[in-house]
Amino acid sequence: MTRTKHFHTIVIGAGPGGLTCATLLAEKGMDVLVVERNTSIGMKVCAGGVTWSGLARHLPEELIEKPFNRQYIHSGMQKTVIRETEPIISTINREKIGKWMADKALKAGVTLLSGTAVTQITDSEVVTKSGRYTFRYLVGADGSNSLVRRTLNIPTKRIGVGVHYQVPGNFPKMIWHLDPDLFKTGYAWVFPHSNSASVGAYANRADLSPKTLKEKLHNWIKKHDININGLKPEAATVNFDYRGWHFGNTFLVGDAAGLASGLTGEGIYPAVCSGETVAKTIIDPGYESKTFTGLIKKHRRHTRLLSLCSTNTFFAKIILESLIAALRFNIINFKALEMGD
Repeated sequence: MTRTKHFHTIVIGAGPGGLTCATLLAEKGMDVLVVERNTSIGMKVCAGGVTWSGLARHLPEELIEKPFNRQYIHSGMQKTVIRETEPIISTINREKIGKWMADKALKAGVTLLSGTAVTQITDSEVVTKSGRYTFRYLVGADGSNSLVRRTLNIPTKRIGVGVHYQVPGNFPKMIWHLDPDLFKTGYAWVFPHSNSASVGAYANRADLSPKTLKEKLHNWIKKHDININGLKPEAATVNFDYRGWHFGNTFLVGDAAGLASGLTGEGIYPAVCSGETVAKTIIDPGYESKTFTGLIKKHRRHTRLLSLCSTNTFFAKIILESLIAALRFNIINFKALEMGD
C-alpha cells in the first residue's frame, strides 16, 4: 500500500456527474482525485437518451448518434406523435461520452484512478487497496448502490429497474409504450443508435420485480417482431429516493443522491446538473442554483405522479391515458416529462 496522500476533494465515481464536478474544481486550481472502480470509464447499462432541454444541446455534434424531433408514444388505447423543431431526445454512446469527459478532466488537472475499488470511507479518509487518501471534501457520485450514501447512513427505498437488449439493425423511430397491464407505472422503449437500438423496459421495483419486468418485456418484444435471439439482457437500477445532497463536507451527486426521475428513469442530466452545483458550492458556499432548484422541484413532481399511478392499475391507466391525451392535443409539452430546464 502506498503512503497517504491528501487531496482538496475526492470524488468517488467517474460517471457524468462525478467528472463534471471534478473538472470544474480542477479548473479553479483545486487538487482533485477521482476514484473509479471500473477499468473503463463511461460504461453503464443505459438506453442512452439525452434530452435537448437537458444535456443534448451542450454536447459536441460528433458525440450525438441520432437526434429525434419526433417521439412515438403508444398506450393500450392511443397512439400519438409528438413533434418539435429541435431534437426532443438524442441518443449517445455512454463510453464515448465518458472518454470525452475524462479527457476534459485530465486536461484540467484531475487525478483519475480507474480500476480502483474503495474499501472504506471515514470522516477524513478514503481507503483503497492501492492507497489511503485524505480529503477536505468528499463527493459521492458512485451510483444507485452508493458506498458514500451508505456511509452517511441514508436509506434507499425508492428504486427503479431497467432491462434492455442492444439489438443490431436500423430502427428509424424512437418509441415509448406505456401500458399499465404490462409495465404498471413504467414503459417499454425503442431508442435507436447508429447501427442498433436499445430495446427495453423500465418500472418501479415496488410495482414489478426485475424477473417479472423481464418476462413482460419479452412478451412485448415478441409481439412487435423484434429479434433478440442470441442477445444477452442487461439490467441496472435507478435510485430516485432523494433525501438531500449536502451533508457537512460530504456531497451526493446524481443516482447516489437519488436524483434520477422515478417516472422516466432519466438520470444523465440530473447527474451533470448536480455535479456542477456541488462543485460551485464547494468553491462558493453561498452559491445557489435556480436550475438545480428547478430540477429538484421536477423530481418531486415526478415522484408524486408515480405514487399516484402506483395506487392501482385502473387508476394508473386513467392517469397515463390522460397524460398521453394531453400531449396529443398540446395541452402539455413533452418537456413536462423531462428533467431539463
